Amino acid sequence: MTTTLLIGIGNVLYADEGIGVHFVNYIDEQYTFDQPNHQLDILDGGTLAQGLIPILCRYDNLIVVDTVNSPGVKPGEVYSFNFDQAPPEIDWQGSAHEVEMLQTLIMMEMVGDRPNTHVIGVTPTVIEPMTLGLTESIQAAVPTMEKVLLQHLEKAGFSYIKKQPVNINDLIPDSYKRGCQQYA
Repeated sequence: MTTTLLIGIGNVLYADEGIGVHFVNYIDEQYTFDQPNHQLDILDGGTLAQGLIPILCRYDNLIVVDTVNSPGVKPGEVYSFNFDQAPPEIDWQGSAHEVEMLQTLIMMEMVGDRPNTHVIGVTPTVIEPMTLGLTESIQAAVPTMEKVLLQHLEKAGFSYIKKQPVNINDLIPDSYKRGCQQYA
């Protein structure tokens, strides 16, 4: 059986910095996924970076949802790319966790443990301490991020059922309470 991990990275206490975590919780709450020969797990990776290595190396495929930066790009711009073919304009310097996650993936590659990695990233607006929630430009990017993710999973052979419509803002206050969900 092939395994895929959808992981959200970010610090939910720093406004838009938490979009990766909020987004995977949003997807988990809204959809049920199915693929007979493939397992999909959904995980809030928070800011653990290198602490995630023992989990990440168990998967064949990895989908990382996080903030990314690109000079001259307006907030809310969505990127979707294979980690091995990252666009040259992407820089991972937007926050401390991004550098750590980039370093973690590079270290895993060096020892041959990094799964095939796809990144869905969005350029942040506000990264301020002790601000729980997302700005309007990042909220507006969520439908695009959702569409990109669902298309990526469909290409991998997954089908999905939308359980219920969810507003991402309704999930934010309890985002730290969610765990790992598995779809086999």
